[in-house]
Amino acid sequence: MTVGAGTLDRDFPAYALVGNGHKFTGESLYSGKGMGDKLVGLVYDKGNNGSSNLCLAGSLEPSIVKGKVVVCDRGTNGRVAKGVVVRDAGGVGMILANTAASGEELVADSHLLPALAVGRKMGDLIRNYAKSEANPTAVLSFSGTVVNVKPSPVVAAFSSRGPNLVTPQILKPDVIGPGVNILAAWSVPVGPTGLEEDTRETQFNIISGTSMSCPHISGLAALLKAAHPDWSPSAIKSALMTTAYTQDNTNSPLRDAAGAVSTPWAHGAGHVDLHKALSPGLVYDTKPADYIAFLCSLDYSIENVQAIVKRPNVTCSRKFRDPGQLNYPSFAVLFGKSRVVRYTRVLTNVGAAGSVYDVAVVAPPTVAVTVKPTRLVFRNIGDKQQYTVTFVSKKGADKTDAFGSIAWSNTQNQVRSPVAFSWTGLLA
Repeated sequence: MTVGAGTLDRDFPAYALVGNGHKFTGESLYSGKGMGDKLVGLVYDKGNNGSSNLCLAGSLEPSIVKGKVVVCDRGTNGRVAKGVVVRDAGGVGMILANTAASGEELVADSHLLPALAVGRKMGDLIRNYAKSEANPTAVLSFSGTVVNVKPSPVVAAFSSRGPNLVTPQILKPDVIGPGVNILAAWSVPVGPTGLEEDTRETQFNIISGTSMSCPHISGLAALLKAAHPDWSPSAIKSALMTTAYTQDNTNSPLRDAAGAVSTPWAHGAGHVDLHKALSPGLVYDTKPADYIAFLCSLDYSIENVQAIVKRPNVTCSRKFRDPGQLNYPSFAVLFGKSRVVRYTRVLTNVGAAGSVYDVAVVAPPTVAVTVKPTRLVFRNIGDKQQYTVTFVSKKGADKTDAFGSIAWSNTQNQVRSPVAFSWTGLLA
């Protein structure tokens, strides 16, 4: 399962008050002695070194930054490492300011000196203030923890995006899960920042990354396996994907850290929802033989296929005409030489006997989508039903990447699959 990362509805606010009276909100896990209330000098990109804006090692001149708060652009070296550079040069605080690459995403860090992170927009205002004022000043303060933050979840800036460059007919990522500012146990001999200079000891820490969202999904998969011991890995994967949600806690479409509305190439099927995944109604079940046929359809050598599946006697006697024919819980439609793409999927009933589902299609104006049949009837638990979906690129259509969905629903369940449309297999 390919997992992206999203934020939680919890923040660790910190504030930068500058000399013109403006107060900027950021984020920090700094818990040491604060700066007090007195404004001190503010410095940004001063000196003869061309990398002082990034606060790289050796780039700050002590005669310029001593006793002052330093603004550091995010990027190149580690976030907390920048604070060490500031501290070693005599600075008393740091404002870590995002650039366009990180947008408005904020990651809380256990800084070694009073420091906070701010988004790109606020960072630009602080940078402009530091450059334009004759004697810029600032003071930093910290407020602990707040909850019920809106909007959330938001797709993290560091989360990897699609489209899938290896197999564009398979939509990636699959889902997103909690991956920003995650609280968990920590190895005591290692300081919370992981830096050699950090001699602090703690039993818990807060870190971010898809290395945090992946364990969440693994844990959910384990819970689903415990609840449904007879489910296959693909059934568990399908349950997590088809029940994921795509609206945040303000009932608006999921957003990206950069501020734009997110797409399935950022959040996949959406953010996982364990309660709904426990009872998904229908699943896209896929057997190992289907994955072998999928690998064979990618034109790997038989030796490579055998190495991947660890079956020395496997052959490619069966393969899909198109890798997208795999019974996957999502669709990635690539219009190549043909304007028509047709896929068949099979759904398995894991809900009540006698369940009836009707289809609902959301598609961009550039594509016509037809599903046959439009109703699926499952007389018994475990019954399988097949449907075929035909995607047609309209003549003269704008060949801009677009998105939609196919959902099978009744009064109890909605089994939703995201659909991505593209006219080229290369990342734009």
